[in-house]
Amino acid sequence: MKPIIFHIDVNSAYLSWSALEKLKNGSTVDLRTIPSIIGGDEKNRRGIVLAKSLPAKKYKVQTGEPVAAALRKCPALVIEPPDHALYRRCSQAMMELLLEFTPDLEQVSIDECYLDFAPIAHRYASPEAAAKEIRDRIFEELSFTVNVGISNVKVLAKMASDFEKPGKIHTLYSHQIAAKMWPLPVSDLFMVGGRSAERLTALGIRTIGELALADPGFLTAHFKSHGRQMWEYANGIDPSPVIVKKQAAKGIGNSTTLQEDVSDPEKAKTVLLALAESVSGRLRKAGRLAGTVTVEIKYFDFTKASRQAQTLSPCSTTDEIYRLACTLFEKLWDGRPIRLLGIRTTRLTSTEEPVQLSIFDLSPRQTKKEGASMDPSPEKLKKLDAAMDSIRRKYGADAVRRGRFL
Repeated sequence: MKPIIFHIDVNSAYLSWSALEKLKNGSTVDLRTIPSIIGGDEKNRRGIVLAKSLPAKKYKVQTGEPVAAALRKCPALVIEPPDHALYRRCSQAMMELLLEFTPDLEQVSIDECYLDFAPIAHRYASPEAAAKEIRDRIFEELSFTVNVGISNVKVLAKMASDFEKPGKIHTLYSHQIAAKMWPLPVSDLFMVGGRSAERLTALGIRTIGELALADPGFLTAHFKSHGRQMWEYANGIDPSPVIVKKQAAKGIGNSTTLQEDVSDPEKAKTVLLALAESVSGRLRKAGRLAGTVTVEIKYFDFTKASRQAQTLSPCSTTDEIYRLACTLFEKLWDGRPIRLLGIRTTRLTSTEEPVQLSIFDLSPRQTKKEGASMDPSPEKLKKLDAAMDSIRRKYGADAVRRGRFL
């Protein structure tokens, strides 16, 4: 398939992360809802604005400007000092969550990254569906919002993620450039700074479209190699791939927000089966075995609970993960209506490493009732999962489904 690239960008990262930490520690004011910034010293009016809230943006406070200038625009501005250790922890948590989706990830700063969608496209109905799941899981599990830009090239994915915020998903494919990007002011183009924008305006080039239609030789004469780069970006030309630094995911999981609150345990277990199938399939694709399974519940009132247990031996079969998830669910659930269910596997090991088998792996499991049929052996379950994986790879994710889901 043709390349499809996501650009994932945290909305006002520093401010969002500081706001969540203050709320966690008992603050009654959410920095995101008032004119506020992350920046320098309020008392001495020094430093620059590192991040701003949307209400601060209405006062035309800009990232990178001196704090003193921001205070002149909005004297009531609330200033919070940066906490870089906190920001590193939040960034790491997001990257670890994204690695559960795919290892084909390029982190370009503390709050943004590119993701190659092509290797996981078979799991989703569309790129937008995958982006929605990524965005929603980050919000549900980490409580902050991200924008996701989708395109066939990196620079356009980056541009798309800068469209309307917060928590939005936007596409900007090559065929959409003229309609979506060219009408924008030239200062909105990635890699066009303030001085370059001023010089372009002085040359009569005010929009990205005018830049795209300009003579690249003319631009090179005025801006040297940067002129050529601006022209290429304005035309959506960016051959650079997602540069992946392979990292082994520390955990693989999935969660889903239910269409309506669930109080029936059998319905909840059907959801757990679907999650177990998804998680185990990703484990097998990654060549990993799970040593620990965690079940997560978010109730109708948004309170959360989780419980984990070790597997008898490292595994990646749907049946084994589902059985353990059901056991954990029965111990965890207190009967309240459920809003969200999740399964997460950790303590991952490679399928190539030697595995310490349990006694239950050595022979088929049999029920206590005399004459009852025996449960499939672990080896048969592995073969069943392998066969289903093969069919789905060849004919699509919905080519074979369990009767329970019909």
